[in-house]
Amino acid sequence: METSHRDYLFSMLYHYCSLLSLILSTAMHILIIFFSNYHPIYHLILTFITLLFHRFFSAPQIHVIDFSCLKPEKHLRVPIASLLEHFNLVKRFDKESITFMTKVITSSGIGEETYLPPSLRLIPVSPTHEDTIQESHMLFFPTLDELFAKTKVLPQEIDLLVVNCSGFCPSPSLSSIVVNRYNMRSDVKSYNISGMGCSAAVLGIDIANRFLMRRRERAYALVVSTEIVSVGWYNGKDRRKLLLNCLFRMGCAAVLLTNQRQTGTLQPKYLLTHLLRTQNAYDDSAYNSASREEDDEGITGFSIQRHIGKAVADLVTSHLRLLGPMILPWEEKLKYVMYRLLHKKYVPNFVKAMKHLCIPSSSQTLIKTVGKGLGLHENALEAVLATFHRYGNQSSSSMLYQMAYLEAKGKIKKGDRVLQLGIGSGLKCNSLVLVCVRDFEIDLKDNPWGDCLHQYPACMH
Repeated sequence: METSHRDYLFSMLYHYCSLLSLILSTAMHILIIFFSNYHPIYHLILTFITLLFHRFFSAPQIHVIDFSCLKPEKHLRVPIASLLEHFNLVKRFDKESITFMTKVITSSGIGEETYLPPSLRLIPVSPTHEDTIQESHMLFFPTLDELFAKTKVLPQEIDLLVVNCSGFCPSPSLSSIVVNRYNMRSDVKSYNISGMGCSAAVLGIDIANRFLMRRRERAYALVVSTEIVSVGWYNGKDRRKLLLNCLFRMGCAAVLLTNQRQTGTLQPKYLLTHLLRTQNAYDDSAYNSASREEDDEGITGFSIQRHIGKAVADLVTSHLRLLGPMILPWEEKLKYVMYRLLHKKYVPNFVKAMKHLCIPSSSQTLIKTVGKGLGLHENALEAVLATFHRYGNQSSSSMLYQMAYLEAKGKIKKGDRVLQLGIGSGLKCNSLVLVCVRDFEIDLKDNPWGDCLHQYPACMH
């Protein structure tokens, strides 16, 4: 909390200094008008001073250079029929549990091309610590190799590393695994985030944003988001915990950020303009809606309560009350105020505030609940529904798979705004807004949708 408070004060100092430079510049212009008879040399001096103030006292803009998403190896693909057969073969589930999981999977909207790690394909399923470490290698290394190759940034140039994985927190940490593999510098700042669910990707970018804003020289921050699904596998009978077996799949994404507008010959893709974090953990209903716990037989699993839909709706509503004034156009703000004065309900049109939306691909039901709360039609949810169908629930990395889908479809153009809205256990809601700063060509070989893009969105129906 103390560090966060210092960062906030540091950021505010930048803004106040920028305002002070504007006031001083205006005052000096007035003095010139009245006392200098518009001599050109005074204007040149004033311009130089203004630029100097802007250089040293304005907050740097944070850009996303690029990102990459893992496409797992084909031999890890798990068609629905194979997964249902696997449930029967492991001999750990009773008939009622198998019937329940079958119903959930076949009605969930998940497709035939999702992936599970090798440890969950064994009979019986009993992932060891070594299995989960190997799974982290399968997730991290191909994703980061691709990102470093695309951006031409060396691992030794990274100044900050943030790795988030909700369910697995080993020692040495996951961030240490990355530092060791890529032989990063001894002074690289590394953070490891756990237990934050689907909201962790935005949290990681928030940490990167605060770090980069304090650096005057060029700096790079790397944020890696994933989930180790082996540790989430549940062998018991509690239906609230069986949902993870049905919906969670392999996925990993990495984002490279910088505090410079241009890095060598490579221009960033996106500018970070807004970032907001809220939570309802103080409310017992929200706090208990999703948690990791033991069942009556002592088997540990992640429980999802029936009331989570309402808890998420309340959380998103409270979050949007704060986010709306930051991003909505003036006409929508006025409409909202007028309806409130008339004691009528009005859902602002967030489509006017952003071109694209990325939310956690948790399940079709939750996706549509959040979409309804934002006043969006199903067409606006194409990217998230396609991601859930093709890759399942990938926790915090899913929003970047949606970005990759939008890029592959050619839907993101220069000037478009993208809203990423992450919702995690606790409950907490984190969001950020990115603005596309240039047009770019997409190489489908480096895109996780490259070989199946032609099937979407038709195959979802």
